[in-house]
Amino acid sequence: MMGQESNAEKIVQANLDAYNAHDIELFMSFFSDDVAMYNFNDGKQTAKGIKEIRAIYEPYFKASPNLHSTILKRTVFDNKVIDHESITGARGNKEAFEIVLIYEVENDLIVKMTAIRNR
Repeated sequence: MMGQESNAEKIVQANLDAYNAHDIELFMSFFSDDVAMYNFNDGKQTAKGIKEIRAIYEPYFKASPNLHSTILKRTVFDNKVIDHESITGARGNKEAFEIVLIYEVENDLIVKMTAIRNR
């Protein structure tokens, strides 16, 4: 299982690098067509499918020219990568915010993202 672990981490890191480069095409290339996004706090699905994910991130990138995520802590467990991130420049905001994202990777693509936000 070691190969799967390191592979999941490589996929998530490449996705993060594209996020920090504000490269929407490259960023989107790491998601499966039926990727799902969830909010951990209430368990609700916030997006389903590649088109809905793009509809969230494309305007977000455009509104956030200084957007940058720094990994505070990363845990890799099987096909899951759990990143505690500090994000700056979101929609021009100077204040950083923290978020935990749980990525699930299947066949070299991110199939699920679950976001844990501060209460």
